[in-house]
Amino acid sequence: MSEHTGLRALLFDMDGTLVETEQHWGAAMFALARRLGGEMSAEARERTVGTSMATALGILYADVGVTRTEIEARADARWIEDTVAELLTGPLTWRPGARELLLEARHAALPTALVTTTPRRLAGVVLAKVDRDLDGLPAFDVTVCGDEVPARKPDPAPYRQAMAALEVAAAGCVAVEDSLSGATAGLAAGAAVLGVPSLQPLPELPGLVLRDTLAGVRLADLAEVLAVRDAVDARA
Repeated sequence: MSEHTGLRALLFDMDGTLVETEQHWGAAMFALARRLGGEMSAEARERTVGTSMATALGILYADVGVTRTEIEARADARWIEDTVAELLTGPLTWRPGARELLLEARHAALPTALVTTTPRRLAGVVLAKVDRDLDGLPAFDVTVCGDEVPARKPDPAPYRQAMAALEVAAAGCVAVEDSLSGATAGLAAGAAVLGVPSLQPLPELPGLVLRDTLAGVRLADLAEVLAVRDAVDARA
């Protein structure tokens, strides 16, 4: 249990929040668009951030003006995942401040969870590097990946699954997200949400606290995030 009043668990998104991996997904989608004879726009790429593969492919197809069968879409999804898997073999780059905040949580014995839309086979590659880079400490008590949930973000199911596995109530949870899809999921699950935009700007939402970066953010600062969520709940 955290010494910081009210905080009982810290839940992290992965791509673009914990580590710099969104560029890999972007590179794969831009490459797929070219394979299909088109060019995906930057605006369309931005709208794919934090979404499921099915949603991202739908955005890509509409943007380049192609129609794909279900079988072709499954093949495209596999091609994107295989391309990202190759790109993930490179060095791990943390988002600013993410390693320091996670390391503080681990030393404080605060329960942690990773909640990502990325499938397990890719998230596992990143998690192995994260663990090695965290002073020998296991980064997360629970990991929930996109192919292990009944519905993906922006549905609250992934966060609810993580909370249940940690055996903590939503009232004591802070989720850290970089996308609208992720922030929406965390808020809908009842967590307080700290939004740190990466490739996609985040709008102001009730209960969402926005920061430009996690650099300098400590566990004590997350009390403010909980307080904002509680104030919204009190007005509801």
